[in-house]
Amino acid sequence: MKTCVLIPSYNEEKTIGNIVKDVHSLGFDVFVVDDGSTDDTEKIANEAGAFLLRHKKNEGKGFALRNGFNYILNLDYDVIITMDGDGQHSVKDIEKFITAVQNNTEIGVIVGNRMLNTKDMPYTRILTNIFMSFITSIFCRQEVSDTQCGFKLVKRVVLENIKLLTSNFEIESEILIRASRLGYKILSIPIETIYLDSSLRYSKISPIIDTFRFIKFMFKEIWISIF
Repeated sequence: MKTCVLIPSYNEEKTIGNIVKDVHSLGFDVFVVDDGSTDDTEKIANEAGAFLLRHKKNEGKGFALRNGFNYILNLDYDVIITMDGDGQHSVKDIEKFITAVQNNTEIGVIVGNRMLNTKDMPYTRILTNIFMSFITSIFCRQEVSDTQCGFKLVKRVVLENIKLLTSNFEIESEILIRASRLGYKILSIPIETIYLDSSLRYSKISPIIDTFRFIKFMFKEIWISIF
């Protein structure tokens, strides 16, 4: 399966260059969506060898992923792996995703699971992940331990048959719910979480704003399910 890596990025000049280089060293093409960064994210990603898509202003992670997916679907990749641009995902774990999808053809999406080792994870993020994963798993009718993890593998055939609409962090749940409704299995695999320094320990997810967006999205899903 021909595989590429998609990285939505917003002001990640400290980390994006090394991520792109490390992914390249494994033999995978890298696509970076610079979501309106005001720092040197675009320049550094380009110099590191990434294929670059650029937003003039910050549109949100969901919008960046949708734009990246749509672009890549015009190419000949069978599998897309998404990673965050803040350096918290270990590039070495990509091989786990590849092995898992090769061993089970029924799987449509593979999600990284950070919840087996949360000792360095901020408490608010643990609570947010538990809440969102519990609700999303109900909608998916299968257990997904860490639905908000940005380290995912999605097969091309899944993306070709779902319509993604959200523009922010709720897209993580939207991908899983849409894939589940088509009958695809979702697999969770343990991954490492890297905290480079104290300034990178905190997610760009807002516990209040993004939880509200998540709840709003879920109410829309309930409405769709009923009517």
